[in-house]
Amino acid sequence: MQSQHRSMQTHPHATAPTRDSVTTILSDGSRPFMYPSDTRGTFTTARRIVAYTLIVFYLSLPWIKINGYPAVFLDIALRRFHLFGLTFAAQDMWLLFFVITGLGFTLFFITALLGRVWCGWACPQTIYLEHIYRRIEVLVEGDSLKRRALDEAPWNAEKISKRVIKHGLFFITSLILTHLFLAYFVSIREVWKMITSAPTEHWGTFVFIMAYTGLTYFIFCWFREQICIVICPYGRLQSVLTDDDTITIGYDSLRGEPRGKAGAPGAGDCISCNRCVSVCPTGIDIRQGLQLECVGCTACIDACDNVMDRLKRSRGLIRYASQNKLLRKPTRFLRPRVILYGFFLVIGASVASWAISTLKPANLGVTRMVGAPYIMDAHTIRNQYLVRIVNKRNTSTQFLVHIKNAPEGLVQSGLTTSLEIPALSEVAAPLILQQTDTTYKGAFLFTVELEDSTHSFLLKRTTEFLGPDPQFNLK
Repeated sequence: MQSQHRSMQTHPHATAPTRDSVTTILSDGSRPFMYPSDTRGTFTTARRIVAYTLIVFYLSLPWIKINGYPAVFLDIALRRFHLFGLTFAAQDMWLLFFVITGLGFTLFFITALLGRVWCGWACPQTIYLEHIYRRIEVLVEGDSLKRRALDEAPWNAEKISKRVIKHGLFFITSLILTHLFLAYFVSIREVWKMITSAPTEHWGTFVFIMAYTGLTYFIFCWFREQICIVICPYGRLQSVLTDDDTITIGYDSLRGEPRGKAGAPGAGDCISCNRCVSVCPTGIDIRQGLQLECVGCTACIDACDNVMDRLKRSRGLIRYASQNKLLRKPTRFLRPRVILYGFFLVIGASVASWAISTLKPANLGVTRMVGAPYIMDAHTIRNQYLVRIVNKRNTSTQFLVHIKNAPEGLVQSGLTTSLEIPALSEVAAPLILQQTDTTYKGAFLFTVELEDSTHSFLLKRTTEFLGPDPQFNLK
């Protein structure tokens, strides 16, 4: 697969990276394959520590139990969603509005301050590609020069054996990641049952596993950085989220230009070694300024610092800094966009905290049964409702239903005694209310209250009792 694609340095249509076009699209419309070199340094070490910590965190969430459930368990089959000790039913999905908007404004706020730090340090796409799949590739095929040479070499025993080993490890890794991803939705226990049973017992899940494994393999084996450049919209949004005071990875052109060999009179600190380009996973030249392909991986910082160390020059020719700082202007951390994003972030977090605090271990729904809004039966008026109760606890619970704020003479049928609902179950029961024509004074509102046997919480739903206009003689 890789042999069909050449690096930017050897492809006949390749040109030096420019800001005028995406680096991973050549002049003939083809896509060059990237061979980023490895680098070492402070940021590389820090990113590896953060990456492997996050990998353990991401993959351990289905294993960690909080209040009897996995830390993250999106049980779509039962419409129960367990997130870090909180249980949400389908009726709680309105809270997603606050979650999504909160995450959005958090991302806007962080981007306005620190650029694409999420992409380079915490995004699963970057973490898995750079710290799992790329490590496998280096282990099997060697450094960037060896990988490029192997790609251009004719098919022989060595090339076939290395490709079989590499793609075999890629596929196994993709299979493991897919199973652990599935555990977010069905739990580790169910995943293990599926693994140890025949595929014919769960064809749908088996097909999903193979399809998702193939997709994961395709993304990390071939598509790679194209996810960040072509599919993910975040890179394109950074142009409206950042400004000249945003802390990003930048090149100090005042110090580095004009470029020249070490010791050349009048030359800046940049010696045009292109080490910053060779280590970039998206192939850009950071010296041309901030570009949408930059994922903030910091590889160019460490690469340039290593060169500066060898030249006995100060580090930081490429560094984290605002564009104003690189131009020797002051950096403003408090500015309108940061204040605005921060304000919406605080408001959203406050509202989300309040909304989550209102969550109860059960849900109550009261709807009028399908049919006539009310029924005249001799000298009585009857309204029929369907009461739906969801037990979100992991233990069986006794529930009590009460009718409040109703006029005298209202007769209740159904749900007059306690109702036991199993763990994580839902029960729909009829509620019939009747009133005689002698006591009926017109339509009225009443409240259905739900509590458990220990009176630890109370849920209320207000609905209406309907009937004919009382001015007519019902008799």
